Amino acid sequence: MAGPLDGIKVLDLTRVLAGPYATMILGDLGAEVIKIEQPGIGDESRNFGPFKNGFSLYFMSVNRGKRSITLDLKTDRGKHIFKQLVRQSDILVENFRPGTMNKLGLNYETLATEHPSLIYAACSGFGQTGPFAQQGAYDMIIQGMGGIISITGEPDGPPVRVGTSISDITAALFTSIGILSALHHRNNTGKGQLVDVAMLDSLVAVLENAIVRYFATDEIPKPLGSRHPAITPFEAFESADGHIIIAIGNDVLWAKFCEHVDQKNLISDPRFCSNADRTENHGELFPILSEIMRQHTTDEWIETLEKIGVPCGPINTIDKVVSHPQVKARQMITQVIHEVTGAVGVPGVPIKLSDSPGHVDAPAPSLGEHTVEILTDTLKMSSGEVEQLKQEGII
Repeated sequence: MAGPLDGIKVLDLTRVLAGPYATMILGDLGAEVIKIEQPGIGDESRNFGPFKNGFSLYFMSVNRGKRSITLDLKTDRGKHIFKQLVRQSDILVENFRPGTMNKLGLNYETLATEHPSLIYAACSGFGQTGPFAQQGAYDMIIQGMGGIISITGEPDGPPVRVGTSISDITAALFTSIGILSALHHRNNTGKGQLVDVAMLDSLVAVLENAIVRYFATDEIPKPLGSRHPAITPFEAFESADGHIIIAIGNDVLWAKFCEHVDQKNLISDPRFCSNADRTENHGELFPILSEIMRQHTTDEWIETLEKIGVPCGPINTIDKVVSHPQVKARQMITQVIHEVTGAVGVPGVPIKLSDSPGHVDAPAPSLGEHTVEILTDTLKMSSGEVEQLKQEGII
């Protein structure tokens, strides 16, 4: 079954994580993605571990389903071939430092004059404008500058990185949203446009209540461990054999919980009557609940709390996540087969569409695996022309 983006062609000039993740989303949804890489070198993430039989599984995880062509964009011939590919494409995605494509003469303004319907997406650390536009950035830098580290970790503890490359991933998500928005606009007007997404902007956008809390109170938010800043109790507690998360979002659930643990007195306690009271007096409530929660195992709590409708759950390690029945039922773990690595487990497609679902059906490509195929089939070059390009180091 064809995906919703079937027939859409994407040129992928991205590397490492944010850009490749965005184009992976498009590919999972049915777009044809051609990844353009530097001859002999390729995407630098091909050198990032872990490896299986010498092939990077880091690279595999965000480049599945793509085709790879090597092309030296610093040569006139390479640029000419690239522009030929652009003319046959709907979308171009790059995540170079701003100015790089200008130096190559392949920036949006130049390409749009020849291909006005082109959607050109640029995903970078700080965006195409502003005083920091020319600076490079990595996830850890953006996590620091974007403030998320300042609200992550235990109170009064050292800075703690969010456990995934959150600024890359959020930038990738916003890039794909921007591309799809521009695609809809083009369907209505026939005109393409520049999609400019910054990692820093993306991280600021997902700070949600931290920003509104600051503007509302003039107090600078700080790390709170696992607890929610505005809902109580809404955090992890030690159980008899590990940890249990409870998320009590209203006073009705609070009363049910108190009755369940035989602590009806807490319902009428003026310190804990409302969610606002419980949040304000968290320091007094937490030790009371901690003593209660240590009396049973995590599984025992989940079994009994679910029966009364109190949201709760375990803290799963990754091995438990990938084997969880709900995760498996939703096909969120799948496999791709690569000629070098064999079978590799990767995350599935989280967007479930009833009529045109996305799918993961091919592994990441070896460097330049599809160069000859693309040049001969798509651009109709002869085998002699392709061989000459190889000898000149252009592909």
